This record gives sequence, structure tokens and C-alpha cells, in this order.
Amino acid sequence: MARRGDVKSENPVFSPYRVFTREEWARLRADTPMTLHPHELEQLSGIIEEVSVEEVEQIYLPLSRLLNLYVAAAQKLHSVSSEFLGRKDTKVPFVIGVAGSVAVGKSTTARVLKALLARWPDHPRVDLMTTDGFLYSNAELERRGLMDRKGFPESFDTERLLRFLGDIKSGVDRVSAPVYSHFQYDVLPGQEVIIEQPDILIIEGLNILQPAEMPKDGGTIPFVSDFIDFAIYIDADMAVIEKWYLTRFMRLRSTAFRDPGAYFHKYAAMAPDDVRKTALRLWRTINLKNLEQNILPTRRRAQLILQKGESHRVQVASLRKL
Repeated sequence: MARRGDVKSENPVFSPYRVFTREEWARLRADTPMTLHPHELEQLSGIIEEVSVEEVEQIYLPLSRLLNLYVAAAQKLHSVSSEFLGRKDTKVPFVIGVAGSVAVGKSTTARVLKALLARWPDHPRVDLMTTDGFLYSNAELERRGLMDRKGFPESFDTERLLRFLGDIKSGVDRVSAPVYSHFQYDVLPGQEVIIEQPDILIIEGLNILQPAEMPKDGGTIPFVSDFIDFAIYIDADMAVIEKWYLTRFMRLRSTAFRDPGAYFHKYAAMAPDDVRKTALRLWRTINLKNLEQNILPTRRRAQLILQKGESHRVQVASLRKL
């Protein structure tokens, strides 16, 4: 039985997506060459997700080919528009959004895409950033009573994020963004990353596809999704994501959390069963609620939905019809 909200369960007559099995999607690679080496795949892999040659060849190479076509079309449209307007506009990055739940593998997907897209000749400069840096600081979250809702839409400095994306899409030469540390579990004060007119900018985040509320007066209320040219949603069954979250938390307990400077260092000394119970509570009271209330409802706003199985392998690709 298909789970609630599963794209595969939709009536194909009314679905806005064309659904591909893994085998069907893999054939869309055509003659796209494999440009990543095995040692690079090790560096691109996540904490609990190992990127295999097979996954790159069957899933990511077809996707990089599709995105390359989209970028080329966008560049041509921009050139035609500039000619029509009689002006020479500055270069505007093509923005790719990668959305989905905590622990579903967004960061891994974003890293692999960055590595592949940068090796296409027409857009060699590809930057990657997460929206985590636009979270309010822990001190500010505490002041607002939002520490237990970290990752929810209201925990982000949306105004600052929109200014950043507005500058990116306006072709500003140098745009700064704040830096977030998962080790310290907080925004790093005084630190920033500079984005300098890349050909492609990949943005990875939990709530990037959330729409803005419709203004009663017909005015403009922009949201992050307004600045995204192509959106990808990484999907999996909720029970599977929960399992991945717990596995990742337990692995971090025996690695990064052992550092005394880590925000979650206290869990390194706790009994494994107690840590697992704590992780399960964090998942169910914060991350699962955010997924159900804010993240999953945005899934159908993506141009592409990649549905993973329990082994982290993508099983189905659903591409929005043009």
C-alpha cells in the first residue's frame, strides 16, 4: 500500500508529474560521461550515506544532464531578453534548491550535484550554501522562546535571507551570508561566506519551498522559492527517515560529540540507550513535527522529487511536466 501523500499513488491523469522508475531514469543519462573518481565519492559521502559509483551513474548523471539543459536554456533566455531590452545585464546565477527533511540526505545530494555541474564546460563556477546560516542565533531563539522550534520557518531570519537572494538574482558582485556551525549548533558571530557571481548557486535547506502568504491587497510578499529556478525535493518514508536520524545521532555520539567543544558533548558520556531515547524524543517532538507541518506540504512545489528507499538508493524520480 502506498503511504499517504506518495507521488506514486496519484492518479496519473491528474498528476503534474511524470514518474520514472530507477531504470527508466538511468537511461536518461544518454552519453553523459562519468567525471567523478572513487576517492572523490568518499569525500562527497555523508555521515551515514555512502555515495556509490552506481548511484552517481544512474541517478546523478541524468540529473546533471537535465540541469545542464535547464541552465543553458536560462542563459539563452537571459541573452534574448537583454537584446530585446537593448541593454547588457550582469550575469545572474541559476539557482537550484534542494529541500527535504532533516537526515534525508539533502547535503549529500547538493555536494554531488555541485561536483558534477562544475565539470560541465558552460558553467564551471558552482557554489553551494545552506540556509542554516540564516537561523537566528541560539541566544535570539532563547529570547523569542523558539529554541524547541529550531528549524521551523519562524526560527529563520527570513528578511536577511530574502535580501541575500535578491542581491544574488540582481547580479551583485559580492554577496555575503552568515556561517552556521553544526559542531557548535549555532551561527558563528562575525563570520561570513562570500558569493561572487557563480554560474550556478545551489541552496540547501528545510523550508526553501514554503510559499508566502497571499497578500489581501495584491501586493508583493516574496519568499525563498521565488528565487529558485529549479527545485529538488529529497523524499523517503517517515519511518525510514526516523531510522536514519537515530543512526546518524548515534554515530555522531561516538565521533564529533566526543570533542569537549561540541554543543552535544554531554551525550558522548551517556549510556547508549539513554542517548537513543533522547534522539528519538528530539526527532518526534521537533524534527518530525516540522516535517509534517512545514516541509512535506511543500513537496509538490518541486520540479523534481527523488524518492529514496531504506538503503538510501533513489527508487523513483518524479519530474514535473512542462
